Amino acid sequence: MTSGTKAETRTDEDMTTPSSEFSGGETEVREPRLTKGTWIGLAVIAVIVALVVIFGIAARHKSESTLETDTKAASIPSVNVIHPVSSVLSSGLALPGNTQAYVDTPIYARTSGYLKSWHFDIGAHVRKGQLMAVIETPELDEQLQVAQADLKSAEANLNLANTTSARYQNLLTTNSVSKQETDVAVSDAAAKKAAVDASNAAVRRLQQLQSFEKIYAPFDGIVTARNIDIGGLIQAGENLTPKELFHLAAIQKIRVFVSVPEAYSTSIKSGGKATLTLDEYPDREFEGTIARNSNAIDSATRTLNVEVDVENPKGELLPGAYVFVHFKVPQRSSNLMIPSNTLLFRAQGLQVGVVRDGRVQLVPVTISKDLGANVEVASGLTANDAVVLDPSDSLASGQEVQVKSKLSETAKQMQKKEGDQ
Repeated sequence: MTSGTKAETRTDEDMTTPSSEFSGGETEVREPRLTKGTWIGLAVIAVIVALVVIFGIAARHKSESTLETDTKAASIPSVNVIHPVSSVLSSGLALPGNTQAYVDTPIYARTSGYLKSWHFDIGAHVRKGQLMAVIETPELDEQLQVAQADLKSAEANLNLANTTSARYQNLLTTNSVSKQETDVAVSDAAAKKAAVDASNAAVRRLQQLQSFEKIYAPFDGIVTARNIDIGGLIQAGENLTPKELFHLAAIQKIRVFVSVPEAYSTSIKSGGKATLTLDEYPDREFEGTIARNSNAIDSATRTLNVEVDVENPKGELLPGAYVFVHFKVPQRSSNLMIPSNTLLFRAQGLQVGVVRDGRVQLVPVTISKDLGANVEVASGLTANDAVVLDPSDSLASGQEVQVKSKLSETAKQMQKKEGDQ
């Protein structure tokens, strides 16, 4: 057993420790050998490294594929679309308007002088022919006295000339005076008659100017402005800018001017009825009559100017008030309606983007009526078209897009209601 143990020990030493044996004078060197466990460990490491490399390459390839897919998806813009809805013109049409006095007149002085007195202030109700103010005109009064004196002198000269002419004509019958002297006397009487006529005209003119010292109300109304006071200088003349003394408005009847959209212009007829509502009277309506219209569409606003007259015996409606005028018009269907934020303004004209088979087609449209937030389209679209909302300026025909969402039915109804208003 001892020798066996030694043999095993020897064998182990032979495996771990290199030995040198001399054979024929040559030295033999033994290479170290790896154990089985070492080989297994190396194999495991190699497998792990290979798996890491394989998984790394696969992950990188997957990331590149995902990035390519995401990039491609991101390059396709997402859009919201909406379908056009049918616009119905409501039977009730409410439009803003401004009230005006039926007669609105500034009152000026026709003669120069100083204001002696005034009898009505703003808000006063006056009747036609009532005295409103008196102007002192001392210079005009003196001119009238001079003209009257000139008239008396001209009349005296005329009387003398007539007497002389009559005498000369009588003396001519007895050949006591010459024909020439008689003709001179007759002509002098005619000239004196013309001078009297001129003096009479001057007196009447000054008397007419003097009558303007008193200012009377030209019609029944309310004084809306008074721009004078006692002692104020009043100047009148062709080369002077006249100063308004009073402003008088007749409000027994009120005019209301309304701009009616072109789409409703054919429904507004003279003699028709309309009602007025005001914020001052929230629970009341005032009935009026369509008196007339301009019979022409304003090219700038595409509206028809309509006048509605409203009786105002109690003076409840004031000139310059902001009112809403309600018209009754026949209810009828109109064109398709789309939001204003779908329109594209290009050099080719007005266009909208329509999504068809995943691609955008730019379609030219014609607008029949602009309602602000919405517009009515007369041609170019159908009710089934998917119109792009808020299109970008770079949107081009044929561009691929993906529909992100469609406008809900509730939103459509809200837009429809807004268009009806």
